[in-house]
Amino acid sequence: MDHDDMVKAPEAYIAHSAWRKARPIYTGVLRYFPDALMAVAHCSQVGNDQHNPGQPVHWDKSLSSDEADALVRHLLKAGTMDTDGVRHSAKVAWRALALLQRELDGEDDGA
Repeated sequence: MDHDDMVKAPEAYIAHSAWRKARPIYTGVLRYFPDALMAVAHCSQVGNDQHNPGQPVHWDKSLSSDEADALVRHLLKAGTMDTDGVRHSAKVAWRALALLQRELDGEDDGA
């Protein structure tokens, strides 16, 4: 079962034990990087407050699609804080996740 199958029938992938167990979200991601993921979540909140004031946190994909370029811009300033108080490294991680999500969703052909 691949990502496309999951998108078409999410209930099927949840029920598919072998597929699910090969993707240990809690033990393989959340437990490895709790503080880093908290920083990325804060980055999401700050970005949402800037671009969608007063709205619940959500990713408005129409606002930006230059994930790779933005990632590198923030990577060049890794180890420092941006003017909004968010670490550039957290923005790198956010952009990396956004780039991957677009690829998995078939929105980015890798060009």
